[in-house]
Amino acid sequence: MILQCFAALQCSIVPHHPTVRLVHPKIISPTSSSSTITRRGALSAALISTTFTLTLTLTPPSKSAIAEFSELPNSGGVKALELRLGDGEVPADGDQVAVHYYGRLAAKQGWRFDSTYDHKDENGEPIPFVFVIGSGKVISGIEIAVKSMKVGGVRRVVIPPSQGYQNTSQEPVPPNFFDRQRLFTTIFNPTRLANGEGSTLGTLVFDIELVSLRRK
Repeated sequence: MILQCFAALQCSIVPHHPTVRLVHPKIISPTSSSSTITRRGALSAALISTTFTLTLTLTPPSKSAIAEFSELPNSGGVKALELRLGDGEVPADGDQVAVHYYGRLAAKQGWRFDSTYDHKDENGEPIPFVFVIGSGKVISGIEIAVKSMKVGGVRRVVIPPSQGYQNTSQEPVPPNFFDRQRLFTTIFNPTRLANGEGSTLGTLVFDIELVSLRRK
C-alpha cells in the first residue's frame, strides 16, 4: 500500500505493492495572496505545505498511521506524528538502537541536511545511525522521540531549538563538510540570534524509523 501523509495532517490509503521505502520528500514553497509574507515569516506555512510520501507494508487496521501531531510527554516541546506504529520492543536507557532518518532544517524551508539513506556500505546498502540511549551524544529531541517508539515504527518529529543542536559536536552530524557548515552557521548565526530569531533558526524536522535495538 502507499500511505500518502501530508504535514497538513491528512492521510489517505490506496492499494499498492507491499514494499518498504522512504521516498525523498518534495518541498512545496508556501503561497499566499498577501505580498507582505516574507521568507522568514512563512516558516510555519512551509512546514504545513511540505509533502512526503511513505511506501510501506501496513499491519492490521489498528496499527495504521495516526494523522495528527502530539507533544511527547516531558519532552520540552517535541511533537510527533506517527507514520507507522511498530510492533517490536521499546528501548530503554543503555540500549543500543539503530535508526534511519531524514533530517531537515525548518529555517531553510525544509532543506534536507542529512539522511542515513545517503550513507552507503560497500554493497551500496544504506547504513543506519547507531547510538546508545542515555549516552548524551545525540541531540535530546531524537533521543526523546526514539525512547517512546517500538521497533519497526516510523515517526515524524518536530524538534524545537531547546531540544536540538546545542553545539557542533552533538550527533547526528552531516558527514559532508559543506552541509555541516551550512547547518551550524544557520543555527548559531550570531546576528540573527541577537535579532531574536533563535526560536526558528534551530527548529528541526526528522523522519525516524527505529530499525532495531540491542539490550544493554
